[in-house]
Amino acid sequence: MSRPTGRVLTLLELLQSGGTRTIAELADRLGVEGRTVRRYVDQLLDLGVPVEAVRGRYGGYRLARGHRLPPLMLNDDEALAVLLGLVAGRCAGLGPAAGTASETAAAKIRRVLPQALAGRLDAVQESLAFTRPTGETAAPDTGTLLALADAVRHRRPVSFRYRDREGRRADRTLHPYGIVSHSGRWYVTGEDTGAGENRTFRLDRITDARTLPGSFERPAGPDPAERVLSGFATASYRHEVTLRIHGTVEQIRARFPASIAMLDGPADADDPAAERWRRVELRAERLDWLPALLASLDRPFAIERPDELRSLVLDLAGRLSEGARRPPPD
Repeated sequence: MSRPTGRVLTLLELLQSGGTRTIAELADRLGVEGRTVRRYVDQLLDLGVPVEAVRGRYGGYRLARGHRLPPLMLNDDEALAVLLGLVAGRCAGLGPAAGTASETAAAKIRRVLPQALAGRLDAVQESLAFTRPTGETAAPDTGTLLALADAVRHRRPVSFRYRDREGRRADRTLHPYGIVSHSGRWYVTGEDTGAGENRTFRLDRITDARTLPGSFERPAGPDPAERVLSGFATASYRHEVTLRIHGTVEQIRARFPASIAMLDGPADADDPAAERWRRVELRAERLDWLPALLASLDRPFAIERPDELRSLVLDLAGRLSEGARRPPPD
């Protein structure tokens, strides 16, 4: 690479670091005169890089928004961070539906890395292992995600077609409060204006999303993530379970997170580090997984309802007791 070309790329890197750079500052960093800086800026403009001149006493140059992405100048740590983010997002189910986008973006960056840095990245990737999110991952359509995010940011109503878990489709109008990624799935939560209540919708079941005229005021209260988790805990299921567990909020939440259970009001209002009896409420389609969960909690508990859960816990206790007394086979 010739020296002038190298200085042009250095100029681009300086401008990408943000803010307005004076001609004197750029000339000093590049080791050239001011008129040479102007010539380098002209070369960037010829390449389609949107460099903007700022007039005034503290004027100079800065990057403006353009119609396409200019070449990005990343240092070693930045390039490594971007690549690891792409890899981690893809493995955690956080990428958009066009999964190949993250793969092609990673490949483009990987191809231009210096050999030493590429070796470091290979070592990290070979050393990393990712656990899969619980359940299936369901990435959203990129257009849907962008449309909903824009509606959230500008507090605009949004309409879309929604397919529920039974496959039924219906038109919805939502005042969206926020978008939440949880366990490999994406959700939007807000007020369903047709139902007149707060609802949560999976993004992978949404089509034809578009913003509508008007605006709305976001109400005070829980943030979007808390709303989604609370919705999971209070969803309609076959069994309603009420427990009493003695412990701190942290001890109980270790096995009964907000996505599956609700603690009684005073549990969060008083000292959460205090050990005391707290009511835990949850809903479930099946009860067979709860006895083992209660055993792993290792805290005193009592079952208020249903009686069927009490029987399942006694059955598990009997099997464990029998196994503990049974001599090993020959």
